[in-house]
Amino acid sequence: QVRLVESGGGLVQPGGSLRLSCAASGIIFSIYTMDWYRQAPGKQRELVATITSDRMTNYADSVKGRFTISRDNAKNTVYLQMNSLKPEDTAVYYCKPRTIDSWGQGTQVTVSS
Repeated sequence: QVRLVESGGGLVQPGGSLRLSCAASGIIFSIYTMDWYRQAPGKQRELVATITSDRMTNYADSVKGRFTISRDNAKNTVYLQMNSLKPEDTAVYYCKPRTIDSWGQGTQVTVSS
């Protein structure tokens, strides 16, 4: 059974930073492309960042240059380093293996002064 546990969210002021983590179990983590999504209130869930099994990365235009996705296969964990945060980054953030329809509980990120 696939289990995804996101953590690291919180309340941060504009311009601040957070590092999200997502621990995966029940899968051979190293072979999967991993995605980070976010969902803001009243909006559809959107893809934020992707990292492939060979560590190629891709980002939504809205976060390019501010967010960095990385992975540690030894820990079955994918990370999202978020810098220069803006109020519009406020959302619940989720990780997901690209080809598995399974979601964790997400972690809330709130950017506000």
